[in-house]
Amino acid sequence: MVEDTQDTGRQVGGHVKWFDPNKGFGFVVADEGGPDILLHANVLRNFGQSSVADGSRIKLEVVDTERGTQAVEVIEITPPEPAASIPLGDLAGIDPEELARTPVQPARIKWFDKAKGFGFANVFGKAEDVFVHIEVLRRSGMADLMPGEAVGLKVIDGQRGKMATEVLSWERAVESK
Repeated sequence: MVEDTQDTGRQVGGHVKWFDPNKGFGFVVADEGGPDILLHANVLRNFGQSSVADGSRIKLEVVDTERGTQAVEVIEITPPEPAASIPLGDLAGIDPEELARTPVQPARIKWFDKAKGFGFANVFGKAEDVFVHIEVLRRSGMADLMPGEAVGLKVIDGQRGKMATEVLSWERAVESK
């Protein structure tokens, strides 16, 4: 909740320092420096995401309050650069243009365990599970998924079954159609 403001909103670019969907908030470090910016889960949900990956680039509308600087609107999120040390074998050798052309399919998260680094989803109307790796989630700009959450998935046939190559929030998936 935003309290009494001392000024009107302004746009700020920066990166996500950390965000914990269980706590319902996180912090952004502004490119211009200064105190950390509070990013509340409700502001992120209004953008259509339930989480955001640490290190993501983010553009916000912020206000200064008696308690510090707070985000009031997310304008844009760019996922962090993929970690070179975490290759995904199932994606090796696949043409990036082919991956980009893969259609987005509506799905629901069955379960996801951030500590284990993976989870499973089901594409609507299909019985088989789709494997969701934490690195794919991170590359998609998200940090966590909740059971029952509706998402859009790009799915390929991996070495051990169906595998997500991209995860989109439900709102972004609907917009991309």
